[in-house]
Amino acid sequence: MIRLLALDVKDLEIISALAQDAVMKVGDISRSKSGAFALEMNRFAWDKTPKTFLGFSPVKTKERRKSVLHFARVVGAQMFGITRSKPDDILSLLAIKFTATTAPAGTIELTFSGEGSIRLEVECIECQLTDSGAAWAAIATPEHSG
Repeated sequence: MIRLLALDVKDLEIISALAQDAVMKVGDISRSKSGAFALEMNRFAWDKTPKTFLGFSPVKTKERRKSVLHFARVVGAQMFGITRSKPDDILSLLAIKFTATTAPAGTIELTFSGEGSIRLEVECIECQLTDSGAAWAAIATPEHSG
């Protein structure tokens, strides 16, 4: 189970790598009036994938886990290529990146497959990735071309 907090760019890069290929429905994205933004997702557990060393692969299963990606101190949010009126559309997260504006403020961009993205204007980086439920066997390992 993972429970990580990101307070700087390097921390956010780790969370981005662990959340890569997470899938979620558009309806599982929420924003509160208090400045929080959250995504409930099914995270591919890259931290649990089998690794091969000298031709030997220890017995580990590929799995997905229920997880929540939470951003605090969000002052603005925009969606591009994502239609809120289609809550059952599926999104696949590719990366999370931060661009500073006036330190420590900046923009966090969540990039999804199929040209979708979310831009969060934040006072500072404050992101948490938490596994919130049981794991189940993944049918396949996500692959990326290029």
